[in-house]
Amino acid sequence: MTNIPEEAIFPLIDFSASESSLKTVELSDIENLGTKVAVRYGVQLKLLQSTTDGVEDLTYLLKYSKFFLQGQQRTTDVTLRTLSGDYVGHDWFVSTVFLMMYGDPDLAWEFLFKCSSLVSSGYLWVRRLHASVHLPVSLTVSGIPPLYSCTCHNVELILMAEVPLVYSAFRMSGYTPSQICQHWLRQCFWNYLDWEEICLYICTCLTMGIDYQVYFCIAVLRHLQQDILRKTQQQQLLIFLKENPIPNFKVAEQLDFMQELEVRYRQTILSDLQNITKP
Repeated sequence: MTNIPEEAIFPLIDFSASESSLKTVELSDIENLGTKVAVRYGVQLKLLQSTTDGVEDLTYLLKYSKFFLQGQQRTTDVTLRTLSGDYVGHDWFVSTVFLMMYGDPDLAWEFLFKCSSLVSSGYLWVRRLHASVHLPVSLTVSGIPPLYSCTCHNVELILMAEVPLVYSAFRMSGYTPSQICQHWLRQCFWNYLDWEEICLYICTCLTMGIDYQVYFCIAVLRHLQQDILRKTQQQQLLIFLKENPIPNFKVAEQLDFMQELEVRYRQTILSDLQNITKP
């Protein structure tokens, strides 16, 4: 995929970090806490053998990828607090890849490095484009990540046409589908889907096309339709969507529906997602 011009829209920069340069990289309290949560989850799933080694290896990987991305950040004069410093929050995509590689930091980094050139990295790996030099200045200074301005915007457009009852329920609740989709996607559906489905979400978006991120969200919302309608009547929609897992959602069962959406919408959606680097 790195050899397909439409997919590899970001330059692949020669990069290596020395031990001394990594010592200058500090992880925030949230990142350290996220590391412990990710490793605990990996041990529970029997993907990692040891908590101590897991924390050490994931910390190293997070610092390495953080150093890599900091070199591609643009300094701006904007007063937005989210742009003036580093990315706020834990890097759940890096943690997911780490567990997918059974805790091998070198293998995980090799994947992340190559993935960083692909258009899909801009949406799956939210930290990838934080204050990035690869985005037009106008988009960077707005402080709005492409995940929100492209993916979530398109989710709303398709939801209105394909699952109108859910779209109306959100309108009635005063809450938008964009907000919950961004929340799910920023943390790669951790806490909401089973591990196997999280892996299939990443693999589907990488292999089928990043427009599948949009179709995936539509499929999840359609799957939850009855619950969403009921919770809207009870005025508990936000609590339900934020605090509960998504029960019985299987990517394999939803793939036919996602492929139907691809046939209808790919021409519009995919080009929109691929054009983020253009002014």
